[in-house]
Amino acid sequence: MSGAQAALIGMGTHTGTVAAASDWDGAMEIKTVRPSRRGSVERQFYESGVNRFLLDFARDPALAKRLSEARLERFIGVIYRPETELQSHYADAALSKQFDAFVWFDETRAVEEIGPEGHRGVPDTFPFGV
Repeated sequence: MSGAQAALIGMGTHTGTVAAASDWDGAMEIKTVRPSRRGSVERQFYESGVNRFLLDFARDPALAKRLSEARLERFIGVIYRPETELQSHYADAALSKQFDAFVWFDETRAVEEIGPEGHRGVPDTFPFGV
C-alpha cells in the first residue's frame, strides 16, 4: 500500500516498559519508560485522565487543527536511552501533520519475544502468504 491507501498511525505513552536496545546492533533489553516530561504532548494526554484513546484526525478537523502546532513529542523506537531521553528522544513535532491518527496508552508493556517454539507450524510468510 502507498499514498491514499496507507495511513500513518503514531503511538504514545506516559510510562511503562519497552523492548529496545541501548545502541544500534545492541541486544534487546526490557527497559522502564520514564514518565513523560512536562510540556510534552504525552504529558498533556496523560493529564487528560483518559487511559487510552484513538485520535482520528481525518474525522475531526477541529482536533487536527489544534494538534497541528509543534509541541514536544517523545519518540521511542528500537533504541531507547532513558539517561539521555530529552536529547535523544524528544523533538518538536506537530501530531496531525505527521500522522493520520494517534493511539494513546497511559501505560505500556514491552512486547515479549517469541522463541522458536512459538512458530512451529506457522509458515515463514504468515500472515501475508507470499
